[in-house]
Amino acid sequence: MKILVTGGLGYIGSHVTVLLLESGVEVVSIDNIDNSHIEVLDGIKAITGKKPVFELLDLKDKDKIQDLFKKHTDIDGVIHFAAYKAVGESVENPLKYYKNNIGGLLNLLESICELSIPLIFSSSCTVYGQSSKLPIKENTPLKPSSSPYGYTKQIGEQIIEDSCKAHLGFKAILLRYFNPIGAHPSSKIGEYPKGTPQNLVPFLTQTAIGKRPLLKVFGSNYNTPDGTCIRDYIHVMDLAQAHIDSIYYLISSSQKLTCEIFNVGTGQGVSVLEVIKEFENTTSKSVPYKLSDPRKGDTVAAYADVKKINNQLGWKAKFSLKEALQSAWNWEKELDKKS
Repeated sequence: MKILVTGGLGYIGSHVTVLLLESGVEVVSIDNIDNSHIEVLDGIKAITGKKPVFELLDLKDKDKIQDLFKKHTDIDGVIHFAAYKAVGESVENPLKYYKNNIGGLLNLLESICELSIPLIFSSSCTVYGQSSKLPIKENTPLKPSSSPYGYTKQIGEQIIEDSCKAHLGFKAILLRYFNPIGAHPSSKIGEYPKGTPQNLVPFLTQTAIGKRPLLKVFGSNYNTPDGTCIRDYIHVMDLAQAHIDSIYYLISSSQKLTCEIFNVGTGQGVSVLEVIKEFENTTSKSVPYKLSDPRKGDTVAAYADVKKINNQLGWKAKFSLKEALQSAWNWEKELDKKS
């Protein structure tokens, strides 16, 4: 089997690539290195003993995408990660997000729909907006997104659903992630943001190791037990496994499915202050933080109902919050050795 992974050197893409290579799948990885690092290839090889076939390529370049599929005519499936993902940045620079996240998806679909190559799409719980009911189910009505990033995921999902209806034989699974954290247990790959981290856990670990003076907690007066945002934090290895289960299901399925949606989370909501406390308890490291104003585009609380993916794919999160935070800390210490 040969799988194309877009954004293959990114956080989630690199962990999925590792699991694919370990299961004997040939991987073609593309990335434009805009928000990732070429050194991730070395981490992948250190873990698996193999490297994916790598192409430095931007999905916004339609001609190069078409050339890619002419070069690799035996691709069995595509797992699509290549997108910008920072909620706050998308509010400040929406056109960057629409051009990249939607434009890149359109170019990809123009190549794979006609070839009936199945697709796993990296979506997000942000498509739900601020849900009035928790936990959030897949059939929960979508509300207007609170950020351009979230809206690119809503639009992307709709484009894919429409494409599945229009192209007989084209199938897709939309995975709505909640909040991925943690790193590979080897500490050879992990979340490796360029510049200032936009997500809680890498900012937390950078603060704990002394790279940043303190952690800003965005919002302290929300209608939650401790006033801070609540999220469903899932270990990246659990999330990566959900992609493996999904692509096998999609390729081997004899059902007449066209487009399926699955939440991917733990089903547990945890507040920002609870994450900080759990990290301190797990690592014995103190994390200085200060309560700050809410961040534009953030929702108050979101955690998943995961019965559908549990029942239909047999997938279930295995790692605890403690294990995820410990792996993130181990990864941060490895990065610090290299700096």
